[in-house]
Amino acid sequence: MKSLIIIGSGILGASAAYHAAKAGAQVLLIDRGDKGQATGAAAGIVCPWISQRRNKAWYGLAKGGAKYYPELIRELEALGETDTGYKQVGIVSIHEDSKLDKMEQKAHERRVDAPEMGDIQRLSPDETRELFPFATEEYGSLWVSGAARVDGHAIRDALISAAVKLGARRLTGNAELLIEESQVIGVTIGGERLLADRVASTGGAWAADLFKPLGLDLDIVPQKAQILHLQAEGQPTGNWPVAMVPYGQYIVPFDDGRIVAGATHENGAGFNEKLTAGGMHHILDKTLEAAPGLAGTEIAGAATGFRPATTSALPFIGRVPGQPNFFAANGLGASGLTAGPYLGGQLAKLVLGEPVDIDLSLYQVEEAIKS
Repeated sequence: MKSLIIIGSGILGASAAYHAAKAGAQVLLIDRGDKGQATGAAAGIVCPWISQRRNKAWYGLAKGGAKYYPELIRELEALGETDTGYKQVGIVSIHEDSKLDKMEQKAHERRVDAPEMGDIQRLSPDETRELFPFATEEYGSLWVSGAARVDGHAIRDALISAAVKLGARRLTGNAELLIEESQVIGVTIGGERLLADRVASTGGAWAADLFKPLGLDLDIVPQKAQILHLQAEGQPTGNWPVAMVPYGQYIVPFDDGRIVAGATHENGAGFNEKLTAGGMHHILDKTLEAAPGLAGTEIAGAATGFRPATTSALPFIGRVPGQPNFFAANGLGASGLTAGPYLGGQLAKLVLGEPVDIDLSLYQVEEAIKS
């Protein structure tokens, strides 16, 4: 039985722990508990197919993540993890006609290789409001039935709970690499040495510090996201579709009138957790334009999360250069909840010596190490 230490228990690390434990590995999952972890703060839309982002490597990973979700949810439910925060409710992408024309064309092109995206239908403003009552009378939308919503906190906790049921252990603390003769052989926490056959870093926006003792400068920085929580009284929001609106904003309805709206994409803000008037104004200004019905909802709270961003805007996964037993995966950015469970499964396979289902050459760790 191979032993594996995973550092970082966001969506990526939680998934890697679950998949490695399922494969029979002896897994230890360690997390420092930093405030502002992106997974715990975020709600997501699983719908990569209508994105106008042209990078094929990104799309392949996001597409794989969306396709994998239903299988993963069935596995978790079979282990008693029924609160996953995932539900296939479809999406209405609310935009002006010129944007919808391009989006609809792209969707039909991509459905050839992604039948899981389901039905595609152009909706009038009235038809849009039948599905999403808060929508504007000004814009129609594109409906994609296979899209889903996901609560980051819930899916992460379900993955970790399932991993523990399969034998994984958890520790809270600041893990530092244990290095002998220039090779990673485990970690130390508070002076305690913990050895393992393999070590994997999935530390999100905080991961760069872990690599410094190896003389490696990891290209990971935090991208700040402010997210708004709203409450709609007396509305049957549990089965409403999620909504994409202009300027990269999203609206995610959950059960009992809970709605998440966001998010900002703030570069250069570091780990500043402050909620700002500018951030809240940005979210409200852009979402209310496309969904004016939100104006009557109650502001129930807000949160800040820090996405792990790379210069290339692509994630990376693989063996760390010069380290036969040290692996890393990171850099999912705003795609974490879509691709994280899938990439975590691939990381588990890679670390345990099993064949992976992705082209690793597209996501090389070397590309994320600054010269």
